[in-house]
Amino acid sequence: MKMPRRALAALALVALAATGCSDPGSEATTGGPVTWAEPTAKLDGVTLTVWAAQNSNTVPKQVIEAFQAATGAKVDVVTIPDPYEQGVQTKVATGDKPDLAFWQPTASMLTALNAKANLQPLDGAPWLGQLTPALRDITGLLDGTRYAALVTSPAVEGVYYNKEVFAANGVPATPKNLDEMLTVARQLKAKGVTPFFEMGKDRWATQWWVQVQLADAARDGLWDRINTNKETFSSPVVLDAIKKYQALIDEGLFNADIKTATFDDQGTALLSGKAAMAVQVNSFFGQLQAKADTATLDSKIGFFPISPSGNVGTFIPDQSNALVAFKTGDAKREAAARQLLAYWMGPGYAGFVADRKTVSLQTAVPSPAGVPQALLAVHASLSTSVGSMQALAVANPDLYINLADMIAGTMTPEQVATTTQEQFAQLARAAGVTGF
Repeated sequence: MKMPRRALAALALVALAATGCSDPGSEATTGGPVTWAEPTAKLDGVTLTVWAAQNSNTVPKQVIEAFQAATGAKVDVVTIPDPYEQGVQTKVATGDKPDLAFWQPTASMLTALNAKANLQPLDGAPWLGQLTPALRDITGLLDGTRYAALVTSPAVEGVYYNKEVFAANGVPATPKNLDEMLTVARQLKAKGVTPFFEMGKDRWATQWWVQVQLADAARDGLWDRINTNKETFSSPVVLDAIKKYQALIDEGLFNADIKTATFDDQGTALLSGKAAMAVQVNSFFGQLQAKADTATLDSKIGFFPISPSGNVGTFIPDQSNALVAFKTGDAKREAAARQLLAYWMGPGYAGFVADRKTVSLQTAVPSPAGVPQALLAVHASLSTSVGSMQALAVANPDLYINLADMIAGTMTPEQVATTTQEQFAQLARAAGVTGF
């Protein structure tokens, strides 16, 4: 029998807690003072292992090559097959650890790795003062301790739109709030244009529509209340967002093939103008970049954040945005892992962002030429964005799977809410959260 993802996650949490207690001592493991070597200090004879997902295994290529040349260290990047997060948790639970790994730097996912037992604290890291102030503490923290190094701009849930479709149909400006966006959507539908495109078959993006509706509530403490069991996923604010998503689908504001459409279909539809808008995150734009050059994207694709009250984004850092360093019990390798991070975010950072054509997180390092305008707009929205479920909740239930089941017609909105709450409570109990 195949065990549900939530049950596997709960078991992994328990196993991680148990194995973490037996880590051998080291400078970082014992909680003693952590030192940071010069980023280019010699590391001849040292080999480090970095775990990465299939969509992040090429991210560090340039900076690792530069680090190896500067220090003499050897760095091996090992790809963990998808589903990446489950694979990493299973390996760590059995005592198999890398020196570093790409990891979603949110509180719930740091909890999933039992950060206190298994990860090196990165407080006092030498690059922190160089980060743009609004981004320094946006993620990577758990219970006041920093466990993750943010290396690229965190993903934001918002609306990617086709500029040419807007212009051809008399939409003069991007909507200023959710109601305005729905008014535009209905005007487009009346003209025969598909307003929104959703990827129901691939499932994972279905949750963005609910989460952007919750942006204002998140800013007002929704996830704190859910974390303490004072509200649930069946509370009106969340259930109403689920119901509204279903109602908009029933109204015909989405693609007719919503149940069978894929992530690739979504990118093709927006780029071609078959659909006007898609609620998505940064990885969606990465797919668009694989389909068109920057000049084409700048002319066709724009981005705006959205919430009920205005243009408020919902940030959701993913595993390609950050790295964690593990407590391995080998003090020399642990120090070398910290040194790689210090090099990456220090003397190697300008070369890294130039190679990746990505937005710089540091005030003194300008973003390179060639970063698409939509990505600059995404990054600009971060300063006023609020945290997603993944960023602010103590656990990450299968909301997207349940919503995909709703789209497929096998769950009602009420069932989505109650099932998600049951999963959340199970994960919270496994993590030892008080009140569950």
